[in-house]
Amino acid sequence: MRVGTEPVFAPFEFPKEGSKDLTGFDIELIEALGKKMGYKVEIVSMGFDALIPALNSGNIDVVAAGMSINEERQKAVTFSEPYYTSGLIVMVNKDNNEVKSVKDLEGKRIACQIGTTGENKSRTVEGAKVKAFNTQDEASLELKNGGADAVIGDAPVIEYYMTKAGKDFAKTVGERMEAEPYGIAVKKGSKLAGDLNKALAELKKSGEYDKLYTKWFGEKK
Repeated sequence: MRVGTEPVFAPFEFPKEGSKDLTGFDIELIEALGKKMGYKVEIVSMGFDALIPALNSGNIDVVAAGMSINEERQKAVTFSEPYYTSGLIVMVNKDNNEVKSVKDLEGKRIACQIGTTGENKSRTVEGAKVKAFNTQDEASLELKNGGADAVIGDAPVIEYYMTKAGKDFAKTVGERMEAEPYGIAVKKGSKLAGDLNKALAELKKSGEYDKLYTKWFGEKK
């Protein structure tokens, strides 16, 4: 099973340190799904825009690349059942019991990454002082150092950060905002969609999916 992906989207797919081999949540998930389905998985790296054309031309069989399920894409490909929900989330210091949702950030200091949906959302919060940084890590450091009351950013990026540098000082609060489901794409009408859904249901039932999720994003809230 040839699986297309874009290799620069941590924590979903990215190169292992000092290697050309890829790792990440998508990579480990599709390998586990392939094993359940009886396939040997071959990962093929390409630009994100090339993935659907490669699928439809038969150069790859599957796309696993943090791809949001939307109406436009559904006209071109068939998606599996959603396997991850993205969106935005709020991160605060562990000892902050005042902020429980984005509504509680009115008039507060919010750190975010420049040019992201996190920045757009931050600027809609009434009376907030928004501090935009070049990277998500810099925004998180501002929170850690007490220069911000919260960070608003992409849920998968923040959750991955929480399993690494953020686990000692931060927590996430509230519901995901502007949630987008991710799906695995196959060629229109391909029987692989049904096979993937069956394998995904089995991984969820056995607890293997939850183990993978916890490894990359921490415990589900």
